[in-house]
Amino acid sequence: QVQLVEAGGGLVQAGGSLRLSCAASGLTFSVYAMGWFRQAPGKEREFVATIARSGDTRYYTNVKGRFTISRDNAKNTVYLQMSTLEPEDTAVYYCAAVATGMPGVLRVAPHEYAYWGQGTQVTVSS
Repeated sequence: QVQLVEAGGGLVQAGGSLRLSCAASGLTFSVYAMGWFRQAPGKEREFVATIARSGDTRYYTNVKGRFTISRDNAKNTVYLQMSTLEPEDTAVYYCAAVATGMPGVLRVAPHEYAYWGQGTQVTVSS
């Protein structure tokens, strides 16, 4: 049974930092591309960042330069380092996994992902 468990959310002031983690189990982590998405109240789930099996990354324009996605295949864990947080970053953050045949493949659409975590709340106060 595949499980993705996020951790690291919380309340932070604008300009602060948080690091989210997502521990995966029940899958061969190294053959999965991993993604972070977020959903604010009343809004659709949106792409934040993704990392391919190769380590290649892609970011949502509004977080580029502030957020960094990384992965540790030895620990079956993907991270999202968030800096210079803004109130607009407030949302529930979800990690997701999708198996990819080629190492450099990136996925940015929620429907492309097979497995999802339960989410962790990030609240940024102004």
